[in-house]
Amino acid sequence: MTSPTAHRLLVVDDEPDLRTLYELTLLREGYDLETAACVEDAWQLLQERSYSVLITDMRMPDGTGLDLLQRLEAAGRTEKTIVITAYGSAENAVSALKAGAYDYLTKPVDLKQFRAVVASALRDAEAQALMVREPVSAPLGLPVPATVAASPAHAKDAAHTPPSAPPSALAKLAGHSSAMQDVRVLIDKVARSMAPVLVWGESGTGKELVARAIHDVSSRHARPFVAVNCSAIPEQLLEAEFFGYRKGAFTGAAEDREGFFQAAHGGTLFLDEIGDLPLAMQSKLLRAIQERSVRAVGATAEVPVDVRIVSATHKDLQAEVAAQHFRQDLYYRLNVIQISLPPLRERLEDLPILCQRILARIATESGLPTTPALSTDALSALMHQRFAGNVRELENMLHRAVALSGHPTLEPQDLGVSAWLPGQASAHTPPTPEAPASPTAAATSAAPPAAPHTASSEPPSPSAQNAPLPRDLVSHLDEVERDILVQALEKHRLNRTAAGASLGLSLRQMRYRMARLGVQVTEQGVLLGERCEPDADAD
Repeated sequence: MTSPTAHRLLVVDDEPDLRTLYELTLLREGYDLETAACVEDAWQLLQERSYSVLITDMRMPDGTGLDLLQRLEAAGRTEKTIVITAYGSAENAVSALKAGAYDYLTKPVDLKQFRAVVASALRDAEAQALMVREPVSAPLGLPVPATVAASPAHAKDAAHTPPSAPPSALAKLAGHSSAMQDVRVLIDKVARSMAPVLVWGESGTGKELVARAIHDVSSRHARPFVAVNCSAIPEQLLEAEFFGYRKGAFTGAAEDREGFFQAAHGGTLFLDEIGDLPLAMQSKLLRAIQERSVRAVGATAEVPVDVRIVSATHKDLQAEVAAQHFRQDLYYRLNVIQISLPPLRERLEDLPILCQRILARIATESGLPTTPALSTDALSALMHQRFAGNVRELENMLHRAVALSGHPTLEPQDLGVSAWLPGQASAHTPPTPEAPASPTAAATSAAPPAAPHTASSEPPSPSAQNAPLPRDLVSHLDEVERDILVQALEKHRLNRTAAGASLGLSLRQMRYRMARLGVQVTEQGVLLGERCEPDADAD
């Protein structure tokens, strides 16, 4: 670690008293410091020399801190930027982080917190400077962002570890689809700052893998990555697990223990299934994030912590906020930058390489002499599965097939799926009217989704005239309605309110129809159960 005097800082603020306060605070820490009173003066200094950290106020006479951020981004500058905003101005803070700021502070600035944030920015700036000195080739032939490709830690791993060393989290994000390329670009971009990231995706899409990739690409990669499953911790233990406790704080506390925040100090704290936290704990988590400090159970003083927060959920947090199950202020704190992971059924072009990677890993873990392969029929059958459990379901399917088959080439029957025939409709896309998979599917395709019970004003096509009449019209229409509900729910990410609105139904009407037709929303997706007749009609 270099000495503080090796760092040059620039403070930009139009208020002389605040400039003096920041200057005295930082000079006492031993930093080399310069100041500017407006955007243009700051830009003039930036053109003359480089700085490790730029600290800027949001509002100034000739512009804003965002103007400086945009100029720095356009010029490809590497200064870490800390933006100071008015108290309670969450919109400005979010805008600054999205524009590339490393972190932000709110007025009135707490000087202890001010020094801690500046020190954190300098550590990351120093680590980033080291990361650009020695390039390293991408593992498994995948492109690696510049911040990772230049990491000496990765270069050392490449030089001293055998070829069988496990790949990084970024390398494990297999797939060349446009959706996954967009995810990689976002990972590289958000890794440069301290901006909180919310990873959204269905169960089994790889949310923790993305969180680990953000950590690996960032300058914090040498520090701890602590993953927490918020839904797996009993409510009465949440505070002690998150913030730690002191000896004697409660029965069974025989010694001091650190919490998740202290364990992740200097690194990344990944909060999985954040939507399952009870409201009481949400309030305490919000304070810890805002104050950047935690107080252990049984302690009297707070301890500052330096952690990058990455959270994940499969829930629609906006709907949870509307239902008052999730705090709106915490939602805005966590959802500064959102990375949405596509379900497997929306990136089936990645299926071959996913299967290849998974089968290779299974072969290595099981000690098989050769890696099993999929036959053409087996891969074709997989390409037409719904995959409600996404990549996790695919992994389980391949694990079971390898364990039970014993053959080097896996066939559809080994996977427990039916071989797909040309002209047969797939499980993940609705069949076309020209080649329906079934009379039910044909009726679903012909009916407009927004009004499932409205008869078409156009004359029926010849194929519809020749279609066999259903023996039980009520059951047939129920099947049509059930298929439409499932399609609407999947299209709107299992959000019943949005799905109902797209069909012209209120939430009450949507719930009634789902209950009557046995349509259930679970963590694994949409499940079809037994039909029942609700007590009262909502129509």
